[in-house]
Amino acid sequence: MPEKDQPTLLVIDGHSLAFRAFYALPVDSFQTRDGQHTNAIHGFIAMLINLLKAEKPTHLAVAFDISRFSFRTREYPEYKGTRGETPPEFIGQVPLLQEALHALGITTIEKEDYEADDILATLAAQGSEQGYRVLVVSGDRDAIQLVTDKVTLLYPSRQGVSDLTRYDQAKVFDRYGIRPEQYPEIAALVGETSDNLPGIPKVGEKTAVKWLNQFGSLDEILAHRDEIPGVVGNNLREFADNAIRNRKLNRLLTDVELPVGPSDLLRKPADEQQVRDVFARLEFRTLLDRVLKLEGIAGDSEVGQAAAAEAAAKAEKAPVPVTLLDEELAAWLARQKDPVAVQIETLDTVPIAIGLATRHEAVFLPWTPSSRDYAPLEAWLASSAPKILFDAKKQIKSLVAAGLPVSGLAFDPVIAAWLLKPESSADRSLAQLVDRHLLETLPTADPNQLVPDSDTVTGPAEEAWYALRVADALSVLLDDRTRGVLVDIELPTLLVLAQMELTGVTVSHAELSALSSELGESAAAIATEAFGIIGREVNLGSPKQIQEVLFDQLDMPKTRATKTGYSTDAGALADLQASNPHPFLGLLLAHRDATKLRQIIESVDKAIAPDERVHTTYVQTGSSTGRISSTDPNLQNIPVRTEEGRRIRAAFQVGSGFESLLTADYSQIEMRIMAHLSGDTGLIEAFHSGEDLHRFVGSRIFSVDPADVTPNMRTKVKAMSYGLAYGLSAFGLSKQLRIETAEAKQLMTDYFERFGGVRDYLRNVVVQAKVDGYTETIFGRRRPFANLNSNNRVLRDNDERAALNAPIQGTAADIIKIAMVNIAADLASQELSSKMLLQVHDELVFDVAPGEWEALSAVVTHRMSTAADLSVPLEVQIGRGQNWNEAAH
Repeated sequence: MPEKDQPTLLVIDGHSLAFRAFYALPVDSFQTRDGQHTNAIHGFIAMLINLLKAEKPTHLAVAFDISRFSFRTREYPEYKGTRGETPPEFIGQVPLLQEALHALGITTIEKEDYEADDILATLAAQGSEQGYRVLVVSGDRDAIQLVTDKVTLLYPSRQGVSDLTRYDQAKVFDRYGIRPEQYPEIAALVGETSDNLPGIPKVGEKTAVKWLNQFGSLDEILAHRDEIPGVVGNNLREFADNAIRNRKLNRLLTDVELPVGPSDLLRKPADEQQVRDVFARLEFRTLLDRVLKLEGIAGDSEVGQAAAAEAAAKAEKAPVPVTLLDEELAAWLARQKDPVAVQIETLDTVPIAIGLATRHEAVFLPWTPSSRDYAPLEAWLASSAPKILFDAKKQIKSLVAAGLPVSGLAFDPVIAAWLLKPESSADRSLAQLVDRHLLETLPTADPNQLVPDSDTVTGPAEEAWYALRVADALSVLLDDRTRGVLVDIELPTLLVLAQMELTGVTVSHAELSALSSELGESAAAIATEAFGIIGREVNLGSPKQIQEVLFDQLDMPKTRATKTGYSTDAGALADLQASNPHPFLGLLLAHRDATKLRQIIESVDKAIAPDERVHTTYVQTGSSTGRISSTDPNLQNIPVRTEEGRRIRAAFQVGSGFESLLTADYSQIEMRIMAHLSGDTGLIEAFHSGEDLHRFVGSRIFSVDPADVTPNMRTKVKAMSYGLAYGLSAFGLSKQLRIETAEAKQLMTDYFERFGGVRDYLRNVVVQAKVDGYTETIFGRRRPFANLNSNNRVLRDNDERAALNAPIQGTAADIIKIAMVNIAADLASQELSSKMLLQVHDELVFDVAPGEWEALSAVVTHRMSTAADLSVPLEVQIGRGQNWNEAAH
């Protein structure tokens, strides 16, 4: 039969792929409103769609395990005995996945006393005999034995199910150096940890392959076991029974009696109504669109059209916008008692239209700066009347820049969605929020249409209406504490950040250019010296070439393995230089530092606007802890501890018309929060004593007077104090301080003996988070954790470490935001002309207007030191200078 006419049988290991999908996609990002986790289902179906498009199978089945027990566990009860309990978030997803597959017309198969792999093996053997091209999809390496000239294995990568490696006979040989049918014999010798099948001690893959190539089979290897010398030979003779047992258990059966054969698995059309019903319950709107576009699944059937019409009929329709002027507009605005949603349309950040919406009305206002027809709108925007703005900071900046100040911000759906799911990067666009919280699709025009259908065009008025409805849906989900964070902290902070972005900070192009030139010359000189050491030129920015130099030419110890060889990142090379110093390595690190600084300088220099100021964008929703970040350019990554970094900061200068810069920074704020949250009397005493914190703590740990705490002692204590709050282990501490693990462990023991409150707090915060499912700052900011009770150790450990610090770092974020809001209010009420310019973690930078130093420093010190009522004082350090570096404290 010509290959093009040959039918294709696709058989999939359901549990294997579902587990891969489960661990590839974040659990908390795929959850229905009633709490059902769906990440495994979503990932599986997304993979299936790609497979159907790429492979176009004519016949299709998905095999599932019924339980962990089979004839293999009867023969060897310990088989797969080391596998942990099924993650609770995974439980319940397989039946839903099977239901979705049935709706798609796909046969699922289970067989009591057998594993899914045996079903795949049987179908693959039958398919080969009956003239099918067979594709097996499995994440179990035992399936390699199924590969023949008619059977290909599609094996998912560790990254998930989207990347499949195609194993044909040639690929198997290239990877393992053996024929596919020999793979189980390698596994028998080496053992399979995942299946709890111990092999021959000290026999790895290379040794097993060498023996197979030498003797031809496992039987022959065992027959010649007395001829194999050394430790591995002794082990083979002593543990031969392991290999025999493993080979018996890892042989996949090809003759299982199944209720169906390949010819019964003809791919059937999906039941469109069932698909819509199942996907609606799973809340897979985007995935539904992809499924319905598959050839042969979503056609022009009457059922599909009727279902689409029914769904469209159920969706609410946006009110038809009206245009109001003068008295009509004023009267409409005056009638509104509930919050009104505002949405602007811009052209190059300049407003060209404004939309307003209530639950049942929408108003469209074309906008021109010279128009006075909308004077009532200007007054209303500036009033305290409650307003809902989607992605409010961006809109407010455009309105303020156009001379339209805004007050009365009552809700921003973007901020609310982030507070509810701070870990998720999804749910940020209006379309995404409409999809998730309204279960509707935001109407959008087809980009291929020259004249868009009016029914699919969503203007600012319609967008405002959708934003208002999304706000209503999100508001219901906010508990009182989270609502307090939104209203009292985040929305006021948003207004402050908008003004800071509009103000910008003065930066000297000349200073940056001079430093960039010097760093360029320095980098070139470093490169020349490095090339002289190795006797040739290489690309110092190429990981591949650096690997070749370090590990082949210089024969340095290997760092941790990566996909492309061995790691050459900054941490790995710094460790390598510490353990095996080499002149080339030192120069390479110095070249990287110079190059990185030049990149920072270039990004800042490019951002200098015509007003000689840099207007960064503050990202309010970019972290799960509440910390504000900076982008375009990032002004929070400029180093402060190096001379070059300080010179970059020196380019940030006092603005024209101002007398100086003022910098204000919290001193050791996270440790102060730790003292407050833990209630540890020793740590609280340290902050009240006025003594240097780390010297005070060091004196207690090392049992010496504070004056006798050496710099080395202080360094150890500082690393310990901050590291504990981030879940630092004894191994991590030893690596950071370059001391023995035993010494690091003893240091931690001594620390906890003196500061038991800290130990108890760190233990209890995780225990409580496991009960609640989230951590909380002293102001009520919550950070959910989905994996604290997971049986997956990696996921659980990651969440436990994050949960340790979330209340501390989140409270620090809340405190600086509260201080910023109160400072801005005082500047306005006292009619000061000084400007808040920058927020960099725990530091604020201001332009000081002439004659306002005393007043500004008093406001900043008072508001920052009283932003929270802690059991220890919030100490604020103030600096003054003509540039950022000079104003450092």
